[in-house]
Amino acid sequence: MDGMSGPYVIRGSVSLPEAELMWRFSRSGGPGGQHVNTSDSQVELRFDLARTEALPEVWKRRALDRLASRLVDGVVTVRASEHRSQWRNRETAAVRLAALLAEATAPPPKPRRPTRIPRGINERRLREKKQRSETKRGRSGRDWG
Repeated sequence: MDGMSGPYVIRGSVSLPEAELMWRFSRSGGPGGQHVNTSDSQVELRFDLARTEALPEVWKRRALDRLASRLVDGVVTVRASEHRSQWRNRETAAVRLAALLAEATAPPPKPRRPTRIPRGINERRLREKKQRSETKRGRSGRDWG
């Protein structure tokens, strides 16, 4: 854990507590030669969202609601195996978890306030529509007799 470039900031002064992160390592699938058969480079990072004290209560509730489909007993899991090095996979997983929590704890967007169309624009549209109608009516062959 000494070589890690944490703390991983979620937002503002709130960051992922190193003590609450649970790491698991396993062999990564895919190509890689003989090295891949002997090293546990795939990383699984688990964070107990339901029991953490690191997040403000409002953020925690919001994250639990938004990540409900990803949680297993209140624990969110992130995997990383794209790098050959375990250290780089650890970095990737931690950054991914911080980004996931930042997105899940973000405040909801402000509701859209519907705008009214200005009266002048509406009148101009109706005037142009009437003018087009007159132009097209003038093209009919009724008066050619």
